[in-house]
Amino acid sequence: MSLDEDLYQERILEHFEQPFHRGHCPAATHMHEDDNPLCGDVVRLELAVDRAGVIQDAYFSGEGCCISQAAASMLVEKITGRRVDELKGFAAKDMLQLFGAPLTPNRQKCCLLGWRVLQQALYSPVNRA
Repeated sequence: MSLDEDLYQERILEHFEQPFHRGHCPAATHMHEDDNPLCGDVVRLELAVDRAGVIQDAYFSGEGCCISQAAASMLVEKITGRRVDELKGFAAKDMLQLFGAPLTPNRQKCCLLGWRVLQQALYSPVNRA
């Protein structure tokens, strides 16, 4: 394994074993959950978006493989403090680049689950009835 591959593996395992903001967002204003029906991975994102359209807080929860859960952790770390308008333009290729490690097409679906959930969560305000 090359040095770059070792670094990618270490970073992925770190996010899987000690994820960034795994849990629930107490002040969530937006939320979405989805799964990958082919493998059963599940990711839920909860976002606290302020009136200016800035993500003040972001949390994820779910179950699944190391790739889906580590990618979700990397994603919530990246989006905290970012503008919703900016994130609407965050593309699948950007998520794969953030993840960093080369993936087969099937494993790309694991990595992109959190990204898909984010794109829906940005348009899914929480109903506070």
